[in-house]
Amino acid sequence: MLSLHPAGDPAASLTPERLRASLWIDLQEPTPEEIALVQSALGVELPTRSEMQEIEVSSRLYTENDAIFMTATVIQKADAAFPETTPVTFVLAPSNLVTIRYGNPTPFRTFSAKCDRPGTGFTTRDKMFGGLMDEIIDRVADILELAGAELDAISRIIFNIPSQHGTTRPPAGPKPDYTAILERIGRCGDLAGKARESLLSLARIVAFYIELVRVKAPQELDEHWRTVRSDVSSLTEHANFVSSKVNFFLDATLGMINIEQNTIIKIFSIAAVVFLPPTMVASIYGMNFKFMPELDWPFGYPLALGLMVLSAILPCWYFRRKGWL
Repeated sequence: MLSLHPAGDPAASLTPERLRASLWIDLQEPTPEEIALVQSALGVELPTRSEMQEIEVSSRLYTENDAIFMTATVIQKADAAFPETTPVTFVLAPSNLVTIRYGNPTPFRTFSAKCDRPGTGFTTRDKMFGGLMDEIIDRVADILELAGAELDAISRIIFNIPSQHGTTRPPAGPKPDYTAILERIGRCGDLAGKARESLLSLARIVAFYIELVRVKAPQELDEHWRTVRSDVSSLTEHANFVSSKVNFFLDATLGMINIEQNTIIKIFSIAAVVFLPPTMVASIYGMNFKFMPELDWPFGYPLALGLMVLSAILPCWYFRRKGWL
């Protein structure tokens, strides 16, 4: 395997013979000189960065001069605050696998380390391509597992469900920060959406590659690629399930926010009803009429205070008896 990186060997030290003898040529953020060197050595025309970003199937999956060109969308920075996707082009030249990328997804680092170990079995271009596809699919599966675990943690907070250790949020404890919960749900939804996008492009690549191999060399189409196609299909269904959970928890969180708002409004409504009768009593005895019998009565003031207290207690008692409090 020969990898061409910005910090790697300069292009002048690479010969066409070394390139043709390499099973995997990994071009990460290649310079124009590196692109020209690989094109000259392998006799293929590599797509530009703008061509890699096109979404048409005809621009992402095609054959040219006995070479197969396939572009997939791969997730990167899944553990960061803002996950991203980047297009990656796989070029199956007659004897080489060429990958062109302008990002650094995790599967390329892990697969590169795996290829350095002896006895891995990556002895041909197609086996190298199959191993790299397995690594990318495994990474998508790990990302979906992380999103599912995060949603499980969010559900315990929203619905006050005990965890595996039997601990839970005390009923009288602080209320959840629903703004932070919405941000976590949004990140899970972003991950699930990017995983679905990546799986869709991978499914197209797998179907395109299987169809080409079935036509040109059906004896090379082993059980491995059928398993890969099955894995992509099952992961796509799982990504749809995770997306549905995201929508459910989003609705649940918004419902909890509405419940809290209704509770606050209910408290203010009850307070208004409770203080309305005492206010009416105070208003009556605050009138400036000349003849008011209670003004000269020695027990008028205590009577007014008692009426205020009683008019406040009676609505509370009635609401509690009705179950409204």
